[in-house]
Amino acid sequence: MIDTLCKKAVEGSAAVACFYFDFSFQEQSPDAILGSVLKPVVRGLDKVPEGIVEAFRDRGKAVGSQVLAPSEILEFLQDIASSRSTFIYIDALDECPSGHRKKLPHLLNQILQESPHARKLMTGRPRILGEVEKHLGQTPAIRSITPARNDIITFLREKLKEDTMPEAMNENLEEEIIQTIPGRVSEM
Repeated sequence: MIDTLCKKAVEGSAAVACFYFDFSFQEQSPDAILGSVLKPVVRGLDKVPEGIVEAFRDRGKAVGSQVLAPSEILEFLQDIASSRSTFIYIDALDECPSGHRKKLPHLLNQILQESPHARKLMTGRPRILGEVEKHLGQTPAIRSITPARNDIITFLREKLKEDTMPEAMNENLEEEIIQTIPGRVSEM
């Protein structure tokens, strides 16, 4: 999916922004995410819109490093997405802190309401589906993707080969890992 969207971006027919939640980095606020989404969307334009140039020029006159206000970022994203196909892809939404998961779908919906050419795609584990539906205000189109057992086993074997402490591994432990983890992945 991402490769297809990025190909459209390279061809110049669409703006694509991807954001991946990293569970180890908990300071990913919805406002910061919007700023992260704006960057690649603007980068894909032939010319930076004058409103964005002016906003940053005004910030440069202030003391300290000020960032754009969330309302400005929303407005810029709405303007850009109203004139060209724009795809916003949020990956691993289940890794987003729960307090932020309430605000992010609302902000994305604001962009989509004003921008008929914008689309959002979000991925996450099934355990957050009810929460996402509640905050989207609609039922999302859902595609369940489950990795094949053989793919998981291949991945595990490759990771075990990279083990920096191979002396800690024996055949029984390796076999237990290979037998246990693939079944647990589908439970997540």
